[in-house]
Amino acid sequence: MKKLLVWFLRFLPLFYMAAIWIMSSNPANALVELPNQGVDRFIKESLHLVEFGILYVLLVVAALTTGRFTPVLSFAFMGVAILYGLLDEIHQSFVPYRSATLIDFIKDVIGVLAASHFIHHAYFSGKFVRLGRVLRRIEKRVRVL
Repeated sequence: MKKLLVWFLRFLPLFYMAAIWIMSSNPANALVELPNQGVDRFIKESLHLVEFGILYVLLVVAALTTGRFTPVLSFAFMGVAILYGLLDEIHQSFVPYRSATLIDFIKDVIGVLAASHFIHHAYFSGKFVRLGRVLRRIEKRVRVL
């Protein structure tokens, strides 16, 4: 059962990336549209701040299953999440009823940088002690030697 969990956590970033791709292949209102246009737009624009930060976190959790999470790997995952955000914006520019903007990409980058700041410092610097404990507990429970 543990091996199944480990492999699920390792493939979860890829599933998440596929979900992002599928969602951005559709018009913005294809999946959900709230009755209030202003609220709908605000929520969807705000999601840029968390969407690619979540991708970074999922990549970190996948690395924790190996017990080899390093600062270099953390920065590499930042790069992967940011580049995927850029790829997503480029992809959206070809989708009818979607748009690609620099401000959306900047929001994607900010989300990755915020998530990586907390994860990186919690795991490597001893700041954010509770988060560091959670990360080490995850690593301890799912690491495969």
